[in-house]
Amino acid sequence: MKLWSGELWLSYELALRPLTLVFWGILGARALDNGLARTPTMGWLHWERFVCNLDCQEEPDSCISEQLFMQMAELMVSDGWKDAGYEYLCIDDCWMAPERDSQGRLQADPKRFPGGIRHLANYVHSKGLKLGIYADVGNKTCAGFPGSFGYYDIDAQTFADWGVDLLKFDGCYCDSVKSLVNGYKYMSLALNRTGRSIVYSCEWPLYLRPFHKPNYTDIQQYCNHWRNFDDVYDSWGSIKNILSWTTTNQKEIVDVAGPGGWNDPDMLVIGNFGLSWDQQVTQMALWAIMAAPLLMSNDLRQISPQAKALLQDKDVIAINQDPLGKQGYYLRTENSIEVWERPLSNLSWAVAVRNLKEIGGPCSYTIKVASLGLGVACNPGCFVTQLLPQKIKLGFHEWTSTLKTQINPSGTVLLRLEQA
Repeated sequence: MKLWSGELWLSYELALRPLTLVFWGILGARALDNGLARTPTMGWLHWERFVCNLDCQEEPDSCISEQLFMQMAELMVSDGWKDAGYEYLCIDDCWMAPERDSQGRLQADPKRFPGGIRHLANYVHSKGLKLGIYADVGNKTCAGFPGSFGYYDIDAQTFADWGVDLLKFDGCYCDSVKSLVNGYKYMSLALNRTGRSIVYSCEWPLYLRPFHKPNYTDIQQYCNHWRNFDDVYDSWGSIKNILSWTTTNQKEIVDVAGPGGWNDPDMLVIGNFGLSWDQQVTQMALWAIMAAPLLMSNDLRQISPQAKALLQDKDVIAINQDPLGKQGYYLRTENSIEVWERPLSNLSWAVAVRNLKEIGGPCSYTIKVASLGLGVACNPGCFVTQLLPQKIKLGFHEWTSTLKTQINPSGTVLLRLEQA
């Protein structure tokens, strides 16, 4: 197959854009809704913990390799992660060989992935799990491996042929805003045309935002989830920045989330090195409130029992996976206490109370029950259960009553309110 140069492909792509959109319109709802990610995607992603470690000779247990993903797949089943809902085992950047093969197809690094991606997918599927992979809309991936620009159709078909179930599509090395937007749309179409169910994880608004305000109505029609903000790091400062950005921009992003399409604040770093226990609780609680994809990036071979129990907490996961599919939102701040809430199915609500102070001891905070859930969460009464940092049944509360909580510095109390 003769491959087109990037410049020629861009001209061809832009020329055909109206035709592509007509084709998209003909496909209608079937193309706009691929039936996937009806609740936020759950799984494991290598990037934050293992980044781009290519040195399998010196660090065989932490390099990006077939061995690493097979070990994680085994643990996801044997240690209860799959049963808890973590279904997708996702490869990020640095899995590729430096060059495409003679037919223009991406290929895995032959030393680190000797069986190839098809072999790994078969193994992952044999465990009852699904495989995610990574590519880039531009000329190169962020780590400098071959990008998909000019190869969208062939890459989509390659992933489908390999049995891939999720594509994380990054946005590095794209030469214009138009090619970025068109590339994300085109890959969505290309994946759809393969006939295989592949969750489409975009970084579209993240790379568009420095230049243009994202059109989320457009984005949600093409992507199953989308990154809005910077990469998460294993640090409390990173988590705070993500939450701050979300509260500042929530009017723009909250209402566009729902079954089939979610705002993605990036990976869970629980079980690593940078967060205290209370900060790990905060990330888990707020990612549940935000209806965020729960994609862990940690080492399942070394995770502590406490972090494992938090990540597998079925009551917190139930909030994240609630079928109503409404993203929660920041409500107010009072005396360094931040309150978030999220509507749930069966007229229930989730409430997160976060202590913004990072000095001193636990803070007490009294909430007027009538102020929660748009005033209807406990009208005329409700049963309240504290889920985090530990589960405690707080009993029946009338609409006119108050609810007293105590929150550790940088910690969060997560509550569930259910109609009486």
